[in-house]
Amino acid sequence: MGHRLTRIYTRTGDDGTTGLADGSRVRKDALRIQLLGELDELNSQIGVVLTHPLPEVLRDCLCEIQHLLFDLGGDLSLPGRHSVTQEHVAWLETWLDHFNESLPPLREFILPGGNPAAAFGHLSRTVCRRAERTAVTLIQHEDITQNCLAFLNRLSDFLFVACRILARRNNGQEIHWRQQRSTPTPPAY
Repeated sequence: MGHRLTRIYTRTGDDGTTGLADGSRVRKDALRIQLLGELDELNSQIGVVLTHPLPEVLRDCLCEIQHLLFDLGGDLSLPGRHSVTQEHVAWLETWLDHFNESLPPLREFILPGGNPAAAFGHLSRTVCRRAERTAVTLIQHEDITQNCLAFLNRLSDFLFVACRILARRNNGQEIHWRQQRSTPTPPAY
């Protein structure tokens, strides 16, 4: 493979546009570019999760997800390309079911946190949800594959289950939301 980037800066974006892989130029605030940025942010957040100790099988899944997010970005960069397929969605569902089987049923809402890996995982999940919302808007205006929406939807669910697993590692606990709670009394001055 030849060099993909010979020069990092091109000055072609100084006018507020960026190039797609097909050579066309679009505004940097276009929905397609916004979604590309959110996928990049999500991939970076997952990269932060991967800096923590993880079960090896979960690490392998998250690494593959990073590659799939890059593929999805490629699909958005080249209109008409659809490399993320229904098989990828099914792959996520299979792993989601596998990981979820080991967890007790949910009886309460879970608050983000528990430990650093789980907290960063929840941050990844929320970025994924934002990307999904942007994809919903984009699909109304441009031709993107329905698999993009399904993949992001399953991925946010996968990340939620991964966070539950990570919060419970090393005898840790998930943080459950309590509807009835006592609010700390402010100090008197």
